[in-house]
Amino acid sequence: MRHQPRGASYTTVLAVHGIQGTYAAWLPVAKACESQARFVMPNLRGRGDAFRGQDPGDYTLRAFADDLQQVVRDRLGASPFILAGWSMGVSVILEYLRLADIAKPQGLILLSGTPALSLTPWFTQDGDRLLDEVAEREKRLGLRQAADHQAVAWTWEAIQDTDHRASLASVNIPTLIIHGTADNDTPVDHAHWLAEGIAHADLSIVDGAGHNLLTENTELVSQKIGDFIGATTTYQEA
Repeated sequence: MRHQPRGASYTTVLAVHGIQGTYAAWLPVAKACESQARFVMPNLRGRGDAFRGQDPGDYTLRAFADDLQQVVRDRLGASPFILAGWSMGVSVILEYLRLADIAKPQGLILLSGTPALSLTPWFTQDGDRLLDEVAEREKRLGLRQAADHQAVAWTWEAIQDTDHRASLASVNIPTLIIHGTADNDTPVDHAHWLAEGIAHADLSIVDGAGHNLLTENTELVSQKIGDFIGATTTYQEA
């Protein structure tokens, strides 16, 4: 778990990384937005020093969502917060919103995500070939710190059939969706599905951007997130 010092006027952003990332994926944006927000960046299970599972059953989206709920209880308490996710982090957020008796975020920030993991081309193999794919994708995305390959493979086995599209209509929270037109891991159509399904969603398309918006398009993404934080906080105070 990593977080920045709390400031009296700061908004708290709870930021969730992707299937192959760790908390470090969010560090560039957290640094760029440090005057506006305190970022709380947990490692999901199987990543960094978090709990390590023994098989795919330990890496379901429900398990990730339960862990996220525990982070909210332990680290945020009753404080207002914005929930942000990149890549698989978006799916973890959508699963979290399905839980009963959750602390509801002020806003959502969804980057490079999908409501239908079942329709993404992230991995196509199984067994040792899947582990090879995991290694190749890690290198291609240029992740600063990467998750354990076996944990990634088991995660994919557990979540690959997920489809959240039917539950999007129940999401009634101001939402910023940011997506690149050149995202080959999660094609831009997936961003439109999110925007069409969530009532209060604002879709921001980044021309020519790929999947790793957090590090390859840090300045632009941070500006968009900063604007959303300002607008969301102002709305809540009013």
